[in-house]
Amino acid sequence: MAAEDAVARLDERLSRSSIREGWIARTHFADARDSLWLAGELVDLEDLVLHNERMDVRAPTHELTLAHAVFRARRRILDADPSWALSIAGLDALRGRASGGKADRQGRGRGNSGHDDDWDSPESFSGETDGFDLADELAALDAAVARSRQFLSSMTPARDPFVYDPDWDEDGKLEGWREAVRQTDDLPSILAAAIALEAWEAISPVQHSSWLGRQLAAALVRRREKARAHLPCLNTGMRTLPRERRRARDREARLVAFVESFAAAALKGMEDHDRWLLARRQLERKLAGRRSTSKLPALIDLVMARPVVSTGMVAKALSVTPRAAQDLVAELGLRETTGKGRYRAWGVL
Repeated sequence: MAAEDAVARLDERLSRSSIREGWIARTHFADARDSLWLAGELVDLEDLVLHNERMDVRAPTHELTLAHAVFRARRRILDADPSWALSIAGLDALRGRASGGKADRQGRGRGNSGHDDDWDSPESFSGETDGFDLADELAALDAAVARSRQFLSSMTPARDPFVYDPDWDEDGKLEGWREAVRQTDDLPSILAAAIALEAWEAISPVQHSSWLGRQLAAALVRRREKARAHLPCLNTGMRTLPRERRRARDREARLVAFVESFAAAALKGMEDHDRWLLARRQLERKLAGRRSTSKLPALIDLVMARPVVSTGMVAKALSVTPRAAQDLVAELGLRETTGKGRYRAWGVL
């Protein structure tokens, strides 16, 4: 109950906050970094932000790429309907097994030309062109296209047998996990999420993606409407607990640790929110007497939405030159966070 209360209070505060979007963007990055930390890998937050902006200063490592996958999964879960992540379609998309069939075609809608996607249908023609009857030919062509689409929609991406165990029944394991989740419907949301995470780690439905279980546990709390305005940062909360508690041999001890992770994440989220809100107010004081065309308000929005910003990011977002970007940063008095002479970055921590 303490964990549910903490999550609910954070969600209520964020629902009315002027920096909600910035809080969400920042915590996506932080939770993705913490996900790799739990796996024993270190990812620099600055590198993750720059990689997301496609402004890497060095070749991205495997760990950085994986952290970015976690980041994109969190963003996709929060942007979608609350029940999407735990649906069959959502699970297929998040584990990279979406088929690209009828649903994808419906999602594409109209193309760049502005016309419907059914240009190859014989009904879209009059059936008579330059004196020749093309109805039979167009019908045959349409049937061939339909067969091709049906074949492609039934295919699943091939997986390298040297990387993936061909005997690993992902679909069966996922259905077993979804059944375990359904059995928690009558339990409080945080306890249900902890049990879902425990079941995920016991079943291991998806190969090489153990991190996905923590995001799905957070998505379950959101689906149960305990967190409507945000996606809980479970990785950040778990990072505050000793490894001996997260990996305890006793199942009940692990469940307690998972529940406490939600509470710890919510408490840290509130602390970060209050600190960032105060920082924004202090930055906005420097706008007094500025012209209405000043770029400084846009720069404040940018630095509140990202843990760090580089010269290139500021120049790109504000449509100014790199030199002008550095001048704006100096006017705002942002703190340099990297300690580097080159590839410098600034931020509000």
